[in-house]
Amino acid sequence: MTIQSVKRALDILSLFTPSRPVLGITEMAGFMGLPKPTVHGLVQTLADEGFLSQSDETRKYSLGLRVYELGTCVTSHLRVNQIGGSAAQRLARQTSLMARIAIWDRGMVLVTLNLFPNDQPLPFTTLGPKVPAYCSAVGKAILSTCSSQALEAYLSRTRLAPLTPQTLTDDHVLRSELETARALGYACESEEYLKGLACIASPLFDHTGSCVAALSVSGTPELLKRGEMPSIASEVKRTAGEISFALGYAPNPMHGASEGR
Repeated sequence: MTIQSVKRALDILSLFTPSRPVLGITEMAGFMGLPKPTVHGLVQTLADEGFLSQSDETRKYSLGLRVYELGTCVTSHLRVNQIGGSAAQRLARQTSLMARIAIWDRGMVLVTLNLFPNDQPLPFTTLGPKVPAYCSAVGKAILSTCSSQALEAYLSRTRLAPLTPQTLTDDHVLRSELETARALGYACESEEYLKGLACIASPLFDHTGSCVAALSVSGTPELLKRGEMPSIASEVKRTAGEISFALGYAPNPMHGASEGR
């Protein structure tokens, strides 16, 4: 049974994204197709409880610290973060690139861990926490493990929207890239999701043989053009294998990859 007021409150929180971090009552009401007084009451309750924060200057709202608190509870207790965090941190230091762990979440990928070389932030700290699978290296790495049926189901319900001039919007080209990623054990992406960003990612598997996440490194587009790119990709793949082993994965040559999403 769905409780309407609870669903509407959750819908309000879901309106906020990295590209849309601040909203006013009128904007929220427009997105939800609800009267402003109805939205105002829900927003006021969320603000009173710390889930939204109102600017004194603009009177508009952004997500509150209670959301951040809950998010840290989730990410700190994710098994893939707990087991893979130290290896991912080592990868960041070895490559001097930002390392990420991301999981599948309702047709997209959710970045659950950002790790920096020498603990120094890089320019791309605002990415995520949720990005499209078809134009991100972590997403492609996970999609590359899907069965053909699961992949077709994903493509049938996903619009390959062009987020940059480099975004792949041809599903035939995407299928080809995923086949290559499956063969190589890692996926690449350059400026398909965000201008100025390139990534290399490899899937992570658990004890059931299912792909549960992906590990990536991120840098400028030069990352994929550098002479050491193959060695960096190899290190990403090796570290992903190390994390998968720690998650209980034992490759079985008699079985294919994860049946996927």
